[in-house]
Amino acid sequence: MINDKRLKRIDETLSRKQPTLQIMLDNVHSSQNLSAIIRSCDGVGVLDIHYSTKENETLRIHKTITQGAHRWTRRYRIHDADKVAFLNEKKSQGFQVVVTHLEERAISFREIDYTKHTLLVMGNEKEGVSKEVIALADDVIVIPMKGMVQSLNVSVASALILYEAQRQRENAGFYDTPRLTTKESEEIKASWIYRDTIARRSKGEIALEFREELISMDT
Repeated sequence: MINDKRLKRIDETLSRKQPTLQIMLDNVHSSQNLSAIIRSCDGVGVLDIHYSTKENETLRIHKTITQGAHRWTRRYRIHDADKVAFLNEKKSQGFQVVVTHLEERAISFREIDYTKHTLLVMGNEKEGVSKEVIALADDVIVIPMKGMVQSLNVSVASALILYEAQRQRENAGFYDTPRLTTKESEEIKASWIYRDTIARRSKGEIALEFREELISMDT
């Protein structure tokens, strides 16, 4: 069974989740980058991670990179053909679409108000963000660079921007009171407890009699 200390940590984590701060990865190819971004998302309380792919496939997650962070986020795959509709839906829900892209109108990532409902869009390692996504951006941002290289690795860039968002939200008291409804929190908690139990069972950390009980529940 999950002990009281573990349950308390789950409750505290859920109380800090930020459902109005989300991220979308526009055809990010590297599963290593995806895994690193998932870890950063968990670190700042992001719950929902969206990623578009041209193929009907799910990117692999490297557990040695996420260190378990993938278990505390929700990931949604969007087919490339559906991403414009997805972004329009987010905008209709009141999200500002903030896109990273190097162009003339781009502003520093620090100039954005991340206390608003925000969907941060990060581009892939080669082409960056696609043109149709840029066209829907409310703001285009860059990370100021003072050297010869014009940009950072997408996972590093994601972490910098997310932690600026975390700083602003913390200053505004967003982590002091739960942002999820009680119903949402309880539903997520139930799924987390189940998966956490299964994960620990697979590592041999659960007593045999309880493992047998879980197996009977699965069948």
